[in-house]
Amino acid sequence: MPILNREEFFSYPFEKQGRFLGCDVGEKTIGLALSDKTRMIASPLHVINRTKWKKDSESLLKTIDEHQVAGIVVGFPLNMDGSEGPRCQSIRQFVTNLLALRDLPICFWDERLSTVAVTRTLLDADMSRAKRSKVVDKMAASYILQGLLDAMRAHSQNT
Repeated sequence: MPILNREEFFSYPFEKQGRFLGCDVGEKTIGLALSDKTRMIASPLHVINRTKWKKDSESLLKTIDEHQVAGIVVGFPLNMDGSEGPRCQSIRQFVTNLLALRDLPICFWDERLSTVAVTRTLLDADMSRAKRSKVVDKMAASYILQGLLDAMRAHSQNT
């Protein structure tokens, strides 16, 4: 299955009930979030500490299987001007490698300022730096996934 653009993902014939997985892929970690079965609410799930692709992909596939994931949204780190930088190529390769292992609908989602927004929320909650570092990646994945879920709901109401 190719990587789907936003419109293709929104109109994909997903089963009525099925979870989406949100991924915030970094160099050292992969933050994961999961939607509820009705795809209304995103919740932080856990963080995979990256090592080698084989181990990372095994952890990711285990999560996909355990939660019966129907589709995946991956944060896409565009530059502030909307252009693609070197991290975008890394994310594209990550998704290409994942698609070689599991044929699932995958969509990129603009993640600009997601980590900043999450960090600001955690600072407002007076969370210590040590605690923030443990949750920021999965919270960013949840922020990305919730953005997609909200946009999908708005799209379905307008069509």
